[in-house]
Amino acid sequence: MAVDLLLGLQWGDEGKGKIVDVLTKDYNIIARFQGGPNAGHTLEFDGIKHVLHTIPSGIFHKDALNIVGNGVVIDPVIFKRELDQLEKFNLDIKNILYISRKAHLILPTHRLLDAASEASKGKAKIGSTLKGIGPTYMDKTGRNGIRVGDLELDNWKDKYRALANKHVAMIDFYAAEIEYDLDELETEFFASLKVLKSLTFIDSEEFIYQAQKDGKTILAEGAQGSLLDIDFGTYPFVTSSNTTAAGACTGLGVAPNQIGEVYGIFKAYTTRVGSGPFPTELFDEDGETMGRVGNEFGATTGRPRRCGWLDLVALKYAVQINGVTQLMMMKGDVLSGFKKLKICTAYKYKGETITHLPYNIEEHNVSPIYTEIGGWQEDLTKMTDASQLPKGLNDYVDFLEKELEVPIKIVSVGPDRTQTIHR
Repeated sequence: MAVDLLLGLQWGDEGKGKIVDVLTKDYNIIARFQGGPNAGHTLEFDGIKHVLHTIPSGIFHKDALNIVGNGVVIDPVIFKRELDQLEKFNLDIKNILYISRKAHLILPTHRLLDAASEASKGKAKIGSTLKGIGPTYMDKTGRNGIRVGDLELDNWKDKYRALANKHVAMIDFYAAEIEYDLDELETEFFASLKVLKSLTFIDSEEFIYQAQKDGKTILAEGAQGSLLDIDFGTYPFVTSSNTTAAGACTGLGVAPNQIGEVYGIFKAYTTRVGSGPFPTELFDEDGETMGRVGNEFGATTGRPRRCGWLDLVALKYAVQINGVTQLMMMKGDVLSGFKKLKICTAYKYKGETITHLPYNIEEHNVSPIYTEIGGWQEDLTKMTDASQLPKGLNDYVDFLEKELEVPIKIVSVGPDRTQTIHR
């Protein structure tokens, strides 16, 4: 059985958690393949809003097995808090949540390093979530990291102390003014490790391989968004992992020829959290309306998201590098009430008109070229069938499908799992 992928196609916050939750009924296994607790996957059903950071979004379906893959970095403290939040739902966590032994651990000193590094950059900071993600991936590629499987070894505390001591020296090097009590942080860290060690650790690449042979259906869940990919995103304002389809192969140990459907998730407009270029960003009433109606605040950081018109140049790029086979448009309801909608279909780049994403999309290099299309006034949130969708929305979707050359199979008209229209 092929492994299907679900990916964000913008700068994250596209609504991946909701769609994973909607699709989970069709899958036996949901597997996270990259990122860490800088992800914030929001699910809403039965009048309750849930935010997951590391745990896969299929956790509320008792018939689905959830795997945290080797490409993920885990903060045991945040992981324990997530598990604590799930206690009231009486989930059989031990039997529905497995952890890859090859996943790396975020140490308290990784978070401190993140804070010290960001503070030292001043105005040049990249907008890190300060969760220790970057330093953890740096140790991973530097072959210094501590993995989940190390917790099963007799000498793992020696490895921990050696790495933590190295980090303290690096924090002192930055000479940034951050205050911390490492003893207090480590007390919480070690207590959280006891909870992590109570879960099932697996050799995930072998487990997934055997599951495929047994005919199990598998959905790989991405975090962040394609434009935050460490290689293909708007570097250096990116995350520290491969958020694109290729990341599922390395983050789960799945062979490239075993990838099936690639579901691409995008918002009907564009948002971004933190620093970095954003060609279609709005600073007017339209942008304010998008943020207010769309409740655009980071699920992890709480930071207000920057809002702008849909950037089709960037979206085409993400569809291309991921090999997207189906699209899902989120937050269509947020655009209700706009008389006219703008879609960025090209850039003015160094005096030329281009339709591809160039190396640098900073404001001094790029300005958006818009195509204008009529909007719609109807409230979409109570609609339950594609036949109810207004002409303006259908025209919008038809325009995007023609430009992207990929079908838009789902239109989301609200945050609840029931507010999902299949086309």
